[in-house]
Amino acid sequence: MDFHLSDDITLLKQSIREFIDGEVDPVAMEIEEQDEIPERIMRMSKEMGLFGLSIPEEYDGIGIGMVGKCAVYEELGRTHNGYTTVIGAHTGIGSVGIVEMGNEAQKRKYLPAMAKGEMIGAFALTEPSAGSHATNLRTTAVRKGDKFILNGTKHYITNAPIADVFTVMAVTDPSAGAKGITSFIVEKDFPGFQLGKNEKKMGLKGSHSAEIFFEDCEVPVENVLGKEGQGYVNALKILANGRAGLAARNLGSCAKLLEMSVDHAHTRIQFDKPIFEQQIIQHYLAEMALDVETLRSMTYRVAWMVDQQMKVIKEAAMVKLLGSEIYNRVADKAVQIHGGIGYISEFPVERYYRDARITKIYEGTSEIQKNIIASQLHQEYK
Repeated sequence: MDFHLSDDITLLKQSIREFIDGEVDPVAMEIEEQDEIPERIMRMSKEMGLFGLSIPEEYDGIGIGMVGKCAVYEELGRTHNGYTTVIGAHTGIGSVGIVEMGNEAQKRKYLPAMAKGEMIGAFALTEPSAGSHATNLRTTAVRKGDKFILNGTKHYITNAPIADVFTVMAVTDPSAGAKGITSFIVEKDFPGFQLGKNEKKMGLKGSHSAEIFFEDCEVPVENVLGKEGQGYVNALKILANGRAGLAARNLGSCAKLLEMSVDHAHTRIQFDKPIFEQQIIQHYLAEMALDVETLRSMTYRVAWMVDQQMKVIKEAAMVKLLGSEIYNRVADKAVQIHGGIGYISEFPVERYYRDARITKIYEGTSEIQKNIIASQLHQEYK
């Protein structure tokens, strides 16, 4: 396995670090208070090519592999998680389906605009009756002439309020179970598409989620993504691809929390000496550092496997599970090390602590990741 980054990726990482430190971090509190990413930050992100990370160069994207993309995500994870989620949802599950399963006409139509951030992508699988039970979809798609008519509801859809194009899973054959689900590319302006209200969340301020409704929504036949009946398989591939990216974002957040905790431990004086000299604090920091390096190793291993086009169902579930569990552990220790100010919203540690919690839930709960891992083990060892 070779995790060596090219000179281009190294320079990109450096430029993103400078952008994060100089532009995004200074407005993190503004994002938190106003629940909005400043337009200036969005514009600069688009100009840097951050919305085209997953999109090949021939469609105006950056076209870097998964290892390179994880290197970028690691940098983005160091800053406000709401901002990072807007980009991550677009470049991950919001666009990967079209990149991997779209036909040439679909790619030409959507990817150049998505690469520039002129069209924002979202992924619509989850429903009120189909969260962890992803095959229990109630949204239906019935073909009528040259269109499919969609009816149903999706909720908790990240980027929905700002998205222009959605990868949507709907049932085309109710009698076929998982094999009766089909993927569609749905534009927000299609007749019958309706956007619900923004959902108020514990964290990830600036990253908005909402319900979407299909009421006799008309989707052209040419907007079927992949083959009819392969929507569930497509969803699994899209989610597996995105899980390494999510782990990388978690890694960046953990690395930032470790840095802040080490710095605080050196400057906070208690009992006439820095708390870093207290053995329990040293142990907390050592455990955090071990978690960070463990997550880094597995994240880049899975990313390398994706680039080699290897099967990563089990490994993707493992790294998603590991990343979310480690992020929550590291955030908890960071709050404890910072003491009272770690619980105050004026300081960033409190924000990371709240943002960490969703990582055990979205893009597949920790419990579902364990089920996937166990299922793959059953197949391997039976």
